[in-house]
This record gives sequence, structure tokens and C-alpha cells, in this order.
Amino acid sequence: MKKSIILLAAGIFIVLWSCQNQPKKENLSQKPNIVYILADDLGYGDLSCQGQSHFQTPNIDRLAKEGITFTQHYAGSTVCSPSRSVLLTGQHTGHTPIRGNKRDGDKGNWPMAAGAFTVAEILQENGYATGAFGKWGLGYPGSEGDPNNQGFDVFFGYNDQTLAHNYYPRFLNHNQDTVWLDDNAGNGEGTYAPIPIHEQALKFLENNKDRPFFMYYPSVIPHAELFAPEEYLEKYRGKFLPEKEYKGADEGAPRYKTGGYGSQPESHAAFAAMINLLDDQVGGILLKLKELGLDENTIVIFSSDNGPHLEGGADPDYFDSNGPFKGYKRDLYEGGIRVPMLVRWPGKIEPGSKSDHISAFWDVLPTFTDLIDAPTPENIDGISFLPSLLGEGNQKKHDYLYWEFHEKNGRLALRQGEWKLVRYDVFTPEKTTTELYNLESDPGEENNVAEENPEITSKLLQLLESARTSSEDFPFGKH
Repeated sequence: MKKSIILLAAGIFIVLWSCQNQPKKENLSQKPNIVYILADDLGYGDLSCQGQSHFQTPNIDRLAKEGITFTQHYAGSTVCSPSRSVLLTGQHTGHTPIRGNKRDGDKGNWPMAAGAFTVAEILQENGYATGAFGKWGLGYPGSEGDPNNQGFDVFFGYNDQTLAHNYYPRFLNHNQDTVWLDDNAGNGEGTYAPIPIHEQALKFLENNKDRPFFMYYPSVIPHAELFAPEEYLEKYRGKFLPEKEYKGADEGAPRYKTGGYGSQPESHAAFAAMINLLDDQVGGILLKLKELGLDENTIVIFSSDNGPHLEGGADPDYFDSNGPFKGYKRDLYEGGIRVPMLVRWPGKIEPGSKSDHISAFWDVLPTFTDLIDAPTPENIDGISFLPSLLGEGNQKKHDYLYWEFHEKNGRLALRQGEWKLVRYDVFTPEKTTTELYNLESDPGEENNVAEENPEITSKLLQLLESARTSSEDFPFGKH
């Protein structure tokens, strides 16, 4: 009898112990998967759901139809590396480790320091499998900025953003390994790099279907050069006349396949073809999530790292790529930094909804920590936009948004509410401009009203002075 009681008590203890320890695993399995897709130099107006009339983007549009569109979302910067640094650290360009496009000699892109703390590291610490597929640009292999040292279990793609200018590269990077593309050797064009990158991304989803994952998908499309596989190019050939021909770095040129943009006689058709391929790849990700039964427990975000570029034969004016806004990549006008953001999360986000909440790349990190109920680092500039995603009324707002750009003789911008201050030629005081725009009445930034609003101008100028901390690696001045 006593033995039976002891066995019964032991059994109860085991059951209770099991119950106490199971929820952690069960809760882990219920955490939402996160897919963040980042296009490269895609303009606000390059999506058919946002006014593009020359071609269609049905799969990306589906994110808007089945989710939410943010109409006032901003990139971290107006060029690649700092924008990505802002996205991953939750710090704007006055604080983030990488504040400009810069190289460490022949090693590669200037690396993030060991002290940088990324959203991937946070998710990794909270049980997420983490993978990055596409363009990195924040530190060469083996450096502190290596994606494997910044929270990503798996990386496949271009480590060096300069080499990511070319779509038929001689090699790609897989973690610490170099993957040689033999059919791209010499002048070969056998492997269009976004295709194997996409395949590796889908493989990551399959490999991690039974645990929460964060997939960061920084596509290289549609950044120059303007190349697309023939099966896509032929669909648009002759449809966007007159064509724009671009003469670039072909075989024998110093930067051939090492960052120079290849010649393209059909730039318009190639651009549309590249967007078509990107759209198909977004559709492929959505299909894979559905096939794996992960569709409803996965939040998918789509955005772009900055506004449309003017390189390699690109013709943003022909396609109205910046929509209603002024400026392009490297500008701090709206066309250079206001970007699409579409978010889909079935059952959680109201389909077809829109938000005019003013948000930016540095808000992504706190949104994800909010999403998984994890602590948010204190030294960030971001504010969670999860309430806006869920249609709740308790959305906090920014006091202001800030950008600095170290090229083009120095540029600054700050937005507070409907007011936006823009300063160009900052490194040459006698040439520095001071421009003030009311984005509510003048979203195209056509009317500089700085002189008519001296108090507002003075207030925003003071905020500019206090918005940044100094950086030895990226001093803001002539250098």
C-alpha cells in the first residue's frame, strides 16, 4: 500500500514537473515567425499598389491587400550600409555604428564594432533561428561586423555591398565559406545570383519550420546594374520606348564584375524585369510559408533601404519611381528616404488597412521585442509600432526623426510632426542651405517656408545640434 502511494506521489510529481517545464517550449513554438524583406533602392512609387502603372507587382501588392500599408515610413538613411545599420540596431544615423558607406581598405565594408547589439542577437537569445539572405555590407568575413558575429546563424549572399552591384558575380559567401560560381568565371553569365540566394532562403524556412525563426531577406534587386534573366527580360522588351541605353563596365574594364555596372541597351525593360523577379520571389516566400503550415503564425514585412537610384542606366523619372515626392537616393528629401512598408499577419492585422503613423527603420527593433515580449535595449531611438499594426489606439509617437548623410558635402534632415528641416552643403558653411517644409500641405517639398517661420526653423535647428553623438569612425565633417 505504502509502495503504491509512493509510486502515485512520484507519478504526480513527474506530471507536475513536466507541466511546469513544458510551457516554455510550448510558448516558444507559438512565438510568431518573422520575415523581413528589404528591397535595394526600390522607390516609394515602384509598386503597383502605390501607383506604379508601367508594370504590376501582384505578390507584393498582396501584402498590402491582406495586411497594412504604412504611408509615412522612412528608411534609416539614403544609402545602403547606414540604412541597414539603423534597421538592425534601432539607432538613427546620429547614433548607429555605421553612419555612411565606407570601406576598410581592401578587406571590405567598414565593420560594425563588437559592442553593437542587433535585433538578430536579441531574437537569437530568445530562441529564434536567424538567417540573412542577400546583401550584408556591415563587415567583412571574420570581422566583428560579420553577420555570424551579429546574431545570424546563417548567412548566404554578398558580404561586400560593392560586389553586390553585379548580378553574375564570381562568388557568393556562405557564412565563412566562399562559394565559387564557376559558370560566372571570366565573362560567364550562368548563375543569376538572386536565384541561388532565394533558394537558400526557402531552404532556411524548411529547415526551421518546427521552431520560431527570423529571416532577414535583403534582396539586391533593383539596384544597379540593370540585369535580369532572359525569360524575364523578354516579357518587357520593346514595351517601354524610347529605350534608354547605358554604356558601362564590360569585359576588360577595370571594375568589370567587381563593382562596375555592366552595359545595358534595354534599361527600361531590364528594370521592369527585375521588379517582376523580385515580386515572384516574394510570392515564393508566401507560398512556402503556406506549404509549411506557417502562414498564420508568420509576420511578413516588406520595405526598401532608400529611394530610387540614378545609376547604371536607371530612369526613375520615366517610371515615376519616387511617386509624389522630390529627390532620389542620396537626397534627404522625401524621395530619398520615404519608402514603402507593407506588413501582413493573418488574423492579427486588418486586411487592406492603412496607417499614417510616422515611423522609421529604427522602430523595427523595438517592434520585434514588443512582438515577442522581450526586454528592449535602453540606448535606442526607436518606438514600437506594434499598436499600429494591431489597430490599437495607444501608439506612441516620435518627438522627431533625424538623418545625417556624409557624402555630397554633408546633408542633414529632421522631421517633427508635419514640419521637416533640410540642410545641404553642411560642410561648407558659406554654402549651407536651410529649408523648411510643411509635409502636410506640401508633401512634394516644393515651397521652402523657412523665412516665414523663423521660430519653427530655429527650434528644429537646435534639435539638429543635439540629435547626434560623435563618432571616431564616422565624424560628421570634411574628412
